[in-house]
Amino acid sequence: MAIAKRVADLLEASGLPYEIHSHPRSHHSAQAARCSQVPLERLAKPVLLTDEYGYVVAVVPAARRVDLHRLGAQLHRDLELASEAEIDSLFGDCEPGALPGLAQPWEIPTVYDDALVGLPEVYFEAGGHDDLVRMRGPDYLALLEPALHGPFSETPRRDPER
Repeated sequence: MAIAKRVADLLEASGLPYEIHSHPRSHHSAQAARCSQVPLERLAKPVLLTDEYGYVVAVVPAARRVDLHRLGAQLHRDLELASEAEIDSLFGDCEPGALPGLAQPWEIPTVYDDALVGLPEVYFEAGGHDDLVRMRGPDYLALLEPALHGPFSETPRRDPER
């Protein structure tokens, strides 16, 4: 699967330039970045979150993780990670486990971390496990509008034993 039809339609309708980069099949964003020789800081990683009010997709650089407490405080919500089954149910026209970096075609509210602001280029998965979309950073953020944004990611702690 190249990219999900809904994502392709959004990209085409935007008129913004983008490229598709194929890579060996991957199972998570860090592996996709490694296979594609893309810096983790430039790979937009979506995370599906849920609470009693519904779903939200939080987008952070793949080198970082969502600080659920900080984001929840900013949005005044008690968010938790959604399950793989919820991802597959909501994004049924994507490959299982493949959460696209643009959730607007599914009408799911999106927030993005300020660490994505100012990047010259951004890569993101678009509904499959073997392709990345590459765009200019400002163009990607324009596609996310009217998404809220703020500082809600953190660098994962490394296990000192590793």
